[in-house]
Amino acid sequence: MTTLLIFAALIGLILVGVPVAVAMGLTAIGTFLVLGQADILTMVAQRMYASTTSFTLLAIPFFILAGNLMNTGGITDRIFRFARALVGHIWGGLGQVNVIASLIFSGMSGAAVADAAGLGQVEMKAMKDNGYDWRFSAAITAASSTIGPVIPPSIPLVIYGYLTEVSVGRLFLAGVVPGALMALALMIAVYFISRRRRYPRDTRAPLKEILMSGKSAVLPLLTPVIIVGGILSGEFTPTEASVVACVYALLLGLVVYRSIRIRDLPAILWDTLTHTTRIMFIIAAAGFFGWLLILNRIPVQVIHGLTSLSDNASVVMLLIIAVLLVLGCFLEGIAVLLITIPIFQKIIVHFAIDPVQFGLVMTLASMIGLLTPPVGMCLYAVSSITKLSIGDLSKEMWPYLLGIFLVLLAVAYIPAVSLWLPNLVMGP
Repeated sequence: MTTLLIFAALIGLILVGVPVAVAMGLTAIGTFLVLGQADILTMVAQRMYASTTSFTLLAIPFFILAGNLMNTGGITDRIFRFARALVGHIWGGLGQVNVIASLIFSGMSGAAVADAAGLGQVEMKAMKDNGYDWRFSAAITAASSTIGPVIPPSIPLVIYGYLTEVSVGRLFLAGVVPGALMALALMIAVYFISRRRRYPRDTRAPLKEILMSGKSAVLPLLTPVIIVGGILSGEFTPTEASVVACVYALLLGLVVYRSIRIRDLPAILWDTLTHTTRIMFIIAAAGFFGWLLILNRIPVQVIHGLTSLSDNASVVMLLIIAVLLVLGCFLEGIAVLLITIPIFQKIIVHFAIDPVQFGLVMTLASMIGLLTPPVGMCLYAVSSITKLSIGDLSKEMWPYLLGIFLVLLAVAYIPAVSLWLPNLVMGP
């Protein structure tokens, strides 16, 4: 009963418009007061501070900054041109380009909203100028942006690795195949939708254009190679890799392409600061909320509840996915991770589910949440650019949601989808 009351209070506060971080804090404080544990509240500041001081979490602001520098530095235009030369002739034309460009950009930013708000503007303008329906353009832009947190580097996977003490390098490698499958699923959906609606497509680009656009984009394309290669070789940690990504992006924008001016930096840094503050405040509040759950043995109660329903790991995995998808309709993806990881971590140990595989399951489920109302951050990012209603976008979104959901099921029930590459590179 305590478990239900805690989560009912949390969801209720969020539904009436209380910010997620504040709702978690108020729920924890209220629960401690109701349970007669007011003396514990003297630890609020300490628990919140301790939740944000991990060295691993330093990667978050630097990956956000790297994405902002890439967006401002004109690198998105180069990526878009290269993607257009590669796949613009396939049915779906610029819709296919949208997916491939997002796949490439995801290896640089690690944040879905950065992709939707930055590269997304380039993609949607090109699609509108070429006669594509505005709702189709906006929907595929929002959907393709969710590849970002799955392909390395990934902010959600950094947070998951920090909370579960799982190797971030293994998690990054585990995201490569699922991210590619997401792109494939979206491209298949675009293909059939475009053929039915008779959307335009480019003529096949000559080899010269492919080579020229590839040459123009080769330096940005090296970013994920530097990040992942450096981590796997032991040259630097994931946190240090995020700093390297920032320095590299800054050199490209300031020195190589000269598309960033010194006077652009304050705005870039301010945007990074505000985005980071929001994420870190949620992490701090979630640290206190998680402490409430642990002290009141909520994870143990949930394990007993799930095992009473079924002792089959496959059934329990399906139940967990259902919980994550429902929470994703109301909470931001990172908030879902922070709230549920303390609970689900004990469950996956009980059912011998690989923690790396489960990290990808949680991340993919949270990506679906970014595309579902009422709290779909990517929907809102694209809606603010296009001025389309959330309702119109949601109606256009279902084929892409279906594709991502099928990839989620593949990751959940075929361990090799996520574990093959990290086991191949780093050993079982």
